[in-house]
Amino acid sequence: MSQAILECNCPDLKLVSRGKVRELYDIDDESLLFVATDRLSAYDVIMKNGIPGKGKILTQMSVFWFNLLKDVMKTHLITANIDEMPACVQKYRDQLEGRSMLVKKLSILPIEAIVRGYITGSGWAEYKRKGTVCDIPLPKELKESQKLPEPLFTPSTKAEYGEHDENIHPSKVAGIIGEKYAKQMEENALKVYKAALAHAEKKGIIIADTKFEFGTNKDGEMVLADEVLTPDSSRFWPADNYEVGRGQDSYDKQYVRDYLTSINFDKKTPIELPQDIIDKTVQKYIEAYTRLTGTAPQL
Repeated sequence: MSQAILECNCPDLKLVSRGKVRELYDIDDESLLFVATDRLSAYDVIMKNGIPGKGKILTQMSVFWFNLLKDVMKTHLITANIDEMPACVQKYRDQLEGRSMLVKKLSILPIEAIVRGYITGSGWAEYKRKGTVCDIPLPKELKESQKLPEPLFTPSTKAEYGEHDENIHPSKVAGIIGEKYAKQMEENALKVYKAALAHAEKKGIIIADTKFEFGTNKDGEMVLADEVLTPDSSRFWPADNYEVGRGQDSYDKQYVRDYLTSINFDKKTPIELPQDIIDKTVQKYIEAYTRLTGTAPQL
């Protein structure tokens, strides 16, 4: 596998933003280029070394889901085929091929649309404390990792880099984006989650929870944006060893988080990850991709 790409160098493209993992370029009046690097962040800290091929796997997984879900709702994907992209993008083929998507420009709504089908993570922590998730009361005596009676829309605000997103009650969304879009966002998030869950279950994977982003186009229609249903934005569990009452194995940065916990990571200072942790993590991403799509990722 080739070396990890930690940062793209495309001087002729106009860089809009450089996030924890993604870089965004302004292409023309209608479109943006979404690039997934191999950077790895954990606890909102970008590590010194990346995961080779991770950006390609994340991009190809998003493309798979966008294509699968396009009949469920509109998406922002134009193309992920570099041959169909403008010449200014093709010029940087060696860096961008397989890890970039040309997408429609949208007005992004400032809410993380989180859907939880199972009780785990921060939701489980809140439930143990208060019997709620995002201040939504839940049945008594739920166990860790248990399937919820119905999937829950549990939104959060979007924080600036270095800050943490804040979970909010769904009723607060209308005050931020308006009644119409709040209702649409909840309906769309649940609809997309249920469609994805049905596909994943056939492939032996449980989508415990996931995060969607939505934007609006010039006609005011809501569109599914950002990345979608990747191990970075979702909790994927292998169904064959799922067991209620404990934490689950997960197709994500679990090895990285476990390692950081074992060394008492301060959650502030970037460090270099050992090679075996990188190797195990990339194998998890490849396995998740292969199980969900039925093919191996193009690395």
